[in-house]
Amino acid sequence: MKILLLGDYSNCHRTLATGLRRLGHDVAVASNGTGWMRTERDIDISRRPGKAGGLRLWFDLKYGRLRDALRGNDIVAVHDINFALLRPGRLRPLFDRLKRENGAVFLTSMSTDIAYLDMVQPPCSPLRYSEWFVGDEPSRMHRGNPAKWDAWHDPALVGYQRHAIDGLDGAVSVLYEYHLGIERALGADRVAYGGLPVDTALFEPVDLSAVEGGKVKLFLGRDRTRKLMKGSDLLEEAAREVVRRHPDRAELDIVENVPFDEFRQRLRGAHVVLDQIYSYTPATTALMAMAYGLNVVSGGEPEYYDFIGEADNRPIINAPIELDALTDCLEQTVLRPELIAGRGRRSREFVLKHNDCTVVARRFLDFWTRKLQEKTC
Repeated sequence: MKILLLGDYSNCHRTLATGLRRLGHDVAVASNGTGWMRTERDIDISRRPGKAGGLRLWFDLKYGRLRDALRGNDIVAVHDINFALLRPGRLRPLFDRLKRENGAVFLTSMSTDIAYLDMVQPPCSPLRYSEWFVGDEPSRMHRGNPAKWDAWHDPALVGYQRHAIDGLDGAVSVLYEYHLGIERALGADRVAYGGLPVDTALFEPVDLSAVEGGKVKLFLGRDRTRKLMKGSDLLEEAAREVVRRHPDRAELDIVENVPFDEFRQRLRGAHVVLDQIYSYTPATTALMAMAYGLNVVSGGEPEYYDFIGEADNRPIINAPIELDALTDCLEQTVLRPELIAGRGRRSREFVLKHNDCTVVARRFLDFWTRKLQEKTC
């Protein structure tokens, strides 16, 4: 099939393209490189600064150099309902044209949208916590940035997003939480779980057998603009406290906003990778670390393991969302270095089974093919 993956976050679509190509499909990735991450793409849809930059991008997508790429595909998968950095009034006709000029349009559910926000809002949320709410109360991020919630609920944005979601041929989720949101919006028959793809061939396992004889290397890689959203400020505070208590047994490396390929290489030098605390699931950083055979502190809730059907191998160090419990969790990890190598081996096995890019690509293809067949019957 001819497939266009439109937009990207954290190299997800680029890695999915690798799996799809290995299965024999013609795939193009069109993205802005996820900003400072500088992820690879086949077609650049970056926006230049200012209104003139927005007008130029809109013109290129509708009439100019990018128009041909947006039509004549068997499958278009958008990374976000807001698939380009344009206002809703510009995106709506572009989305409608995608529907008219391609075989089918799907969402790869990998980011915040109105379906996710509807799902996390109490009192009916199936989640005990999220980056937006803890129980029935607004989270630290929500309290600290109330305008962010309001911006997501701007009537023009909500109207466009609901229109686009209704127009999708279906959606494939990459995380448990996003699956819950988009399934609530579309219904179970129009949604499938794909998982986050990892090109495991790029990640040669690290030998952690010597960890017991030296310091445990804690690694925190993050976007400096999303500390409250991911809880990485609390991860840093907890890690620094553990290093203060045990300076001879632990050290901390913090990496912020470096290009994706450089980040992947720096990750390799860690023993324990601190990912995030408000997710039920491991995301890109955690899964890459696990592919190296490292330990991760991230989302590893029982609901996630049950959802993917994993009863035996549960290697993620599930991150508490309260500072004292988080500090204790990291301290116990540092004080039990003999567990790190075995947990790392199980982490690698986990990613090979659940997240290798070819495994994930087959899930996407199975769902896309089924929906295409239903559409043409």
